[in-house]
Amino acid sequence: MKILVDADACPVVSIIEKVAKEKSIPLVLFCDTSHIMTSNYAKVVTVDKGADAVDFVLISSLERGDVVVTQDYGVAAMALGKTEYVIHQNGRFYTNENIEQMLYERHMKKKLRRTSKFHGKGPKKRTKEDDQRFEASFRVLIERMLRED
Repeated sequence: MKILVDADACPVVSIIEKVAKEKSIPLVLFCDTSHIMTSNYAKVVTVDKGADAVDFVLISSLERGDVVVTQDYGVAAMALGKTEYVIHQNGRFYTNENIEQMLYERHMKKKLRRTSKFHGKGPKKRTKEDDQRFEASFRVLIERMLRED
C-alpha cells in the first residue's frame, strides 16, 4: 500500500506528505521535467514532458489498495479500475458511482469552450479552508484504507 500523487501543480503535496509520514505510508510524487520537486520523505518520479506522460507512468505504478490523489478526471477514471481509493485535491472522493457524471460534465464544458459560448473565469483562489477540507477528507480516506488492509 502506497500513496501516489499526480503532483504537477498539486497544491496539497505538503499535506499529503505530512499525513503519509505520520502513518508511515510510502509516498510517490509524479511530475514532469517542467517541475522541480524534492522531498525528504517521498520518492519523486520525474518523467519527460509530454501529453499525459505523468498520468500513464502513475497508472502503470498503481496497485490494488493504493491511494491516488489527482485533479484529473481521466486519471481518476483509470485509477478506479485498479483501486477504490481516489481523491481530488479539493477533498472530493472519486467513485465508480460519480466518475461518469464528472467525465460527462468535463466533456460538455470542453465542447462549450470550443464553440466560444462559455468563457469561465477559471478556478477560484485556493484558501486555507480548502486545505483544511482536503486534509480532513484525506485523513478519512487513509483511516478507511488502513482499517480495510
